[in-house]
Amino acid sequence: MTTDYETDFYAWSDEQARLLRGRRFTELDIAHLAEEVEDLGKRERRALESRLAVLIGHLLKWRYQTDYPYRKSWRATINTQRRSIQRLLAENPSLGAQLEALIASAYPDAVDLAVAETSLDYVAFPPGCPWDRDLILGDHWPSLSPDRGGIGADPSSSG
Repeated sequence: MTTDYETDFYAWSDEQARLLRGRRFTELDIAHLAEEVEDLGKRERRALESRLAVLIGHLLKWRYQTDYPYRKSWRATINTQRRSIQRLLAENPSLGAQLEALIASAYPDAVDLAVAETSLDYVAFPPGCPWDRDLILGDHWPSLSPDRGGIGADPSSSG
């Protein structure tokens, strides 16, 4: 029995896995399998870009809305996203070469998030991401202190 890719994807994928395990290669739906394998890589790239947008959005909120009373939850989100991104990069090391492009691509979404979740408007944020990959993913925290390049110490060390 051959399951149609277009009408029941779940059954189709189950059947393709069974055929692969059984080494019944001539029965495989090669065109759709190739498309799905390619999409697996794209999914990982999109996941990384999405996590970067959330992380950068929260870093923007942390940097530009310093009077927000619930910054502790932002810190938790920043830490969680950083760890998740590090795991994603460990599992997909080749995505590291695309980080700069993904940061640039994620930045408009990050600004949208920061605008939606603060009292600030778009003009409050720089036109491009103000941090490089090391500052975004490292233990650095945005600060209002210009002498530190807008970067501060981990706030958890100061309470």
